[in-house]
Amino acid sequence: MNICVVGLQWGDEGKGKVVDILAEDCDIVVRYGGGSNAGHTVVIGNSRFALHLLPSGSIRHDVTCVIANAVVVDPEVLISEIDGLAEREISLEGRLVISENAHVVLDYHKREDQLREESLGERKIGTTIRGIGPCYADKVGRSYAVRVGDFRDPAALKEKLRVVLAYKNKLFGALYGAEPMDTGAIFDKCKVYAERLVPLAIDTTEFLHTSIDAGKSVLFEGAQGSLLDLDHGTFPYVTSSNSSSLGLPSGCGVPARMVNKYIGVVKAYTTRVGAGPFPTEQDNEIGNFIRDAGHEYGTTTGRPRRCGWFDAVAAAYGVKIGSIDALVLLHLDTLTGLQELKICHTYEVGGRQTTFFPANIARLAQARPVYETLPGWNDDISEVATFAQLPENARNYVRRIEKLLGKPVEMIGVGPKRSQTIVR
Repeated sequence: MNICVVGLQWGDEGKGKVVDILAEDCDIVVRYGGGSNAGHTVVIGNSRFALHLLPSGSIRHDVTCVIANAVVVDPEVLISEIDGLAEREISLEGRLVISENAHVVLDYHKREDQLREESLGERKIGTTIRGIGPCYADKVGRSYAVRVGDFRDPAALKEKLRVVLAYKNKLFGALYGAEPMDTGAIFDKCKVYAERLVPLAIDTTEFLHTSIDAGKSVLFEGAQGSLLDLDHGTFPYVTSSNSSSLGLPSGCGVPARMVNKYIGVVKAYTTRVGAGPFPTEQDNEIGNFIRDAGHEYGTTTGRPRRCGWFDAVAAAYGVKIGSIDALVLLHLDTLTGLQELKICHTYEVGGRQTTFFPANIARLAQARPVYETLPGWNDDISEVATFAQLPENARNYVRRIEKLLGKPVEMIGVGPKRSQTIVR
């Protein structure tokens, strides 16, 4: 069976934990989009692993990991992650491959990201300053793009960097008054990167098709969340790639119909990082409670996340565009102690009610959530092993989300560890 796991909200849903659990029964795990701006956390016992580029299945010793063509690879981050796992006795030798066609994030991308954000002032998008957007922009522009396969020919790479930096330095100087960047210093870094990455570079599309034809089971891991999708999210407050399941076919070359099951991950509430409309946001004591109880701070940036009630309109949109078959509901334990819980089931936009999420931010900014209220619970559920053992109000809360999203909740998270997962 081939499975895709994708977030249905604005990212940070807990996909890393879900991928880690499902990877136990899979041969291959694939990252098909995004870059080091993603943050996936896996907790095993008392050990916590924060991954940004490596697939979350990396922690499983017998799983092959694939970084596919639509991922933008920051070599420095990737090598650091590989070495970090090795120090913890998790070796990726012989089980990690990278698409030779994946584009590479270099120092000038990060510099461009920073300069652009600073110039926007209050209108900034709120990027992670990891160079992801500028790298994708170079990919689309083609002329100044660098890919992993380019590391195989140092002479050609050096000439390409000379051309790229000649353009970038003129741009940075004219627009921002920035000092020029040194081509030689960046090339020297690339030579070091090449020693580590070239041996891992292959045609991952061929590898995946050959593996599927041989009966291997593949787990496709989405990054960020569906509402951050470049084309179908809350543009411009989105990421630079197709972060919904719609990005899978182009992201790795495997057709959508070769995936047997699409699993959507949601939190029991809603969070968002950075700017952009957020209809159910609670910038008050409720939001602070959720943030503290759920440890809602960015894996990548450490920034506090904006928190609010569960938005069924937004999550149902992720279900629709992602062809989702089943749900995973995480962070249910975070809501313990709240006497009342609210779920947004409808928006009021421009004087009319709708249950279809308006991704256009002008309309979304006008949306007023229509809530229903459910009773909460006080019982500690962090060690609950079955659905039947949950408090009645917790079970009713899960059932209501199932009803509103129209899909079954097959797994429930009651804590960060693998063991703190209820399988229905």
